[in-house]
Amino acid sequence: MDRSSGDRRLAAESSQQPADAAPTLVSRSRELEDVSFGAIVDTTAESRVQWATPDGLEVVGRGVAARVTASGPDRFEQIRTRADRTFDGLEHDGPQVARPRAFGGFSFHDEHEPGPPWTGFGAAAFVVPQVLVVRSEAETWLTAVATQSEEATARLERWSERVAELPAMQPSGISPGVVSTRRTTSPEAWTEQVETALERIDRDELTKVVLAQSLSVALEESVDVSGTLERLRRQYPNCYRFLIGHDTGGTFFGAPPERLVSKRGKRVETEALAGSVPRGDMPEEDEAHADRMRDSEKVQREHGLVVESIRDQLEPLAREFSIDEQTIRRLATIQHLQTPITATLDGDRHVLELVEALHPTPAVGGVPPAAAWETIRDTETFDRGWYAAPVGWFDADGDGEFAVGIRSGVATDETVTLFAGNGIVADSDPADEWDEVQLKFRPILDELR
Repeated sequence: MDRSSGDRRLAAESSQQPADAAPTLVSRSRELEDVSFGAIVDTTAESRVQWATPDGLEVVGRGVAARVTASGPDRFEQIRTRADRTFDGLEHDGPQVARPRAFGGFSFHDEHEPGPPWTGFGAAAFVVPQVLVVRSEAETWLTAVATQSEEATARLERWSERVAELPAMQPSGISPGVVSTRRTTSPEAWTEQVETALERIDRDELTKVVLAQSLSVALEESVDVSGTLERLRRQYPNCYRFLIGHDTGGTFFGAPPERLVSKRGKRVETEALAGSVPRGDMPEEDEAHADRMRDSEKVQREHGLVVESIRDQLEPLAREFSIDEQTIRRLATIQHLQTPITATLDGDRHVLELVEALHPTPAVGGVPPAAAWETIRDTETFDRGWYAAPVGWFDADGDGEFAVGIRSGVATDETVTLFAGNGIVADSDPADEWDEVQLKFRPILDELR
């Protein structure tokens, strides 16, 4: 879809906005009939976002009403401070569900410098879209955001007309087809990396570290990322789905099963998700795999480290803390041990304070965190970029929700780079860990074939 000259002008102005500038934002909302979310983000000419949660909230956005970026070890605090100035004085005319939100994420390492395939993805970046469509369980809303009331109203009118012409159903498209795949890590190199980690564990430098791989997938044609997400929704309806594309560079997308944190007022929800086995072809085989995971001393130790770490990271911020019973999280091709965790905060907090406290969880980093990060830097042969890092949104009240950016990839032209990793503990076997990593490539790889 072509943008009007006014939209092109405003997108150009917002993309040139200094990182620490604080425009006053105005938003106007209108209820819609249902509309295809894929059609709204069907562009590479401007910033676009797509976000969906397992409980039914779906949001798509286009353009940049405000942009907030940061780098360095204090990037979480920088984003909070700059976002507070951006949202200060926000005038929103519409329901709470349709309010403006800032969408984006962080890189795994704070010293990350964007380069292929991560061009356009700095150490921390969030945008408040110019246009948002929000679908909850009961209703769908269109919201237009600008720096002046008249422009917000005009943009709302223009997009109301555009949306009325779009289809109500989101096409899932067809898979682009895979020409070839190329691994950054050979089985021999992987064995060496795991053995290096095990040596550090034996020396008591580490208890656990998550090592990862990337897989470059050459496609027969360019991938329709939104269509791929729609197919992933059908296969993995109880997972998050996200798409983040900037004005330049590729599109980061995925269907992660793991919530990092959700904050509504003083209530916090998170979870430990660690340990995995395949799904079975028959119910009896499926349950046998789950029993093997439940009974595995290695898996239970790995899972327990994640639960313990989350508790240690959140308890200083909470006055109440609850760890629920361990369950099995079953997905289409894999199943995990899951422990839901809730907390009540001890005062007013921003969701990014919780994100900073929790990232990275031992499910994607390790224990202790500093030694795990050093091992990851020393052994991995690729740039994690935003893989396994926080991806999500926050609003003017400091509420928000973030997922862990796993089961993910970056699409650039006719290539998708996928990422997957696995936890290494004292009795890990390199061959078994290799097999488990390959299993985690499957959710997206299967949709590309």
